[in-house]
Amino acid sequence: MYEKYLLQLEEAGKIRNLKERSIDCYKNYVSYFLNYMEKVPEELTCQDVRDFLLAKKDDGLKATTLNLYNSAIRFFYRNVLHILWDDITVPRMMIDHKLPVVLSVDEIDKLLDATDDLKYKAMFATMYSSGMRVSEVVHLHYGDISRTHMQIHVRDTKNRMDRYTILSERNLALLTEYWFACGKPRDILFPNKFTGEYLTVSSVEQVIRRSAATAGLSGVTPHCLRHSFATHLMEQGVERQNIQALLGHRDPKSTEVYLHVSNKSLMGIQSPFDRKAGADYE
Repeated sequence: MYEKYLLQLEEAGKIRNLKERSIDCYKNYVSYFLNYMEKVPEELTCQDVRDFLLAKKDDGLKATTLNLYNSAIRFFYRNVLHILWDDITVPRMMIDHKLPVVLSVDEIDKLLDATDDLKYKAMFATMYSSGMRVSEVVHLHYGDISRTHMQIHVRDTKNRMDRYTILSERNLALLTEYWFACGKPRDILFPNKFTGEYLTVSSVEQVIRRSAATAGLSGVTPHCLRHSFATHLMEQGVERQNIQALLGHRDPKSTEVYLHVSNKSLMGIQSPFDRKAGADYE
């Protein structure tokens, strides 16, 4: 029913060089919105979007998800329907910034020990040892691993900036074991065993949930491994700008969150309430 509009949305994304994953997400969100509203698209208004988002909020959707709907529908209104967007009627929602979940070194080992599939064990180890995003790991190629320089070339990043990150010796050993055991893949490093194409992020998320449950851990996602990498480096005293470079953060503020998670640096500060008796404080 709305195929021509979704095709126009896809074309609008391509002409702006949006990533294929972004275009697919936009199409999914907009398709859901259109089927929910059941109106001729040209008759849609910003009030319709407001009513839709409020209804979804009442259904329990989180602000982060609602903001994704906001971005997709806003793009659709402006670039396909050419409807003026009203940020007052449809504002972006405030996001609660919670501290990231960080695993201890022992918990990382438990997670890896609980992962029987060698491919996924190698992927999890790569995420933790290098700080890579799950989307970056699934797009790794054999040639991105440099044994000579002990580094990983990270492509297809979230912010479109290639970077290098560290390749640990322990991770290299696990990657080598996986490579020989799983057919010596020369192109995609972690291919789908049925199609030979890239694995999906959701498939990795499902496996890590199962491994975490086996290990007796809760709330574990692939991104926890990236958070743990950064926090453990911070605790080791690695300079913040170096952690920022390894993570591929454009904004230093994105890296600052790990200062709040790193207990070793913060918990060593003495409270003024514990001042010595007789000391002169003004």
